[in-house]
Amino acid sequence: MDGRVDPKRIASEAKRLADPDVICLQEIARHFPEMPGSAGEDQVEELKKVLSGYEAFFAPGVDIPGTRGRRQFGNLILSRLPVGRVMRHQLPWPAAADVQSMPRAVVEAVVEAPFGPLRVMTTHLEYYSAEHRGAQIDYIHRAHREACAPHRRVDEPGSYESYERATGALVCGDFNLKPEDPHHRRMLQGGFVDAWMALNPGKARQATFHLYDGEPQYCCDYVFVTPDLAPRVKSIRIDTATQASDHQPVIVELA
Repeated sequence: MDGRVDPKRIASEAKRLADPDVICLQEIARHFPEMPGSAGEDQVEELKKVLSGYEAFFAPGVDIPGTRGRRQFGNLILSRLPVGRVMRHQLPWPAAADVQSMPRAVVEAVVEAPFGPLRVMTTHLEYYSAEHRGAQIDYIHRAHREACAPHRRVDEPGSYESYERATGALVCGDFNLKPEDPHHRRMLQGGFVDAWMALNPGKARQATFHLYDGEPQYCCDYVFVTPDLAPRVKSIRIDTATQASDHQPVIVELA
């Protein structure tokens, strides 16, 4: 919130808040000097340097030419747990003549949690278009159904070799919609549970956005889990003190 972009500070703050096994980040840029506060650094590489115990998996939604290399903008998963199959999904980008929009993506990684394989997905849905958000949520549902569907097992090493995608899934990120938005219900209707609602039934939800810039505060950052994982959600909290971003971090613990 001080206008400076510094991946080292983001990494330090993430470690201070939770010492997390898995970190999910949105709005990660590579070679984008046009971004306010940025010098055009490769934020993926900078984060990997300071989080040496983590593997990094990046999925750009935006990938366009630049003077210092491809300019990319998307989402990142960092994990210090072992990681199996990783997939990168390009979300739908329907025609939108009346509002600006950009391509969006989901990065998916199957991590070996202490209780078994867990499919982690993180995303950042379109801000300006409700139609885009709806199409993107529908895609997330399709990707989840595909992950749960059977595939012929191949044990022979090679590109066809089988790696489990895991039926238990956690989907998180900036959904750019308020809790009362119909698209929040649409996400639940696709077979997911809102982790906050599971632990705090009937309790007013904390804001995650605009806490320090004078704009009206609301929640748009969520953690959704499949029903089998809901009993494993032991805690979920929103840190309201840090000013490392215009969004507040959401910390969830599964056990």
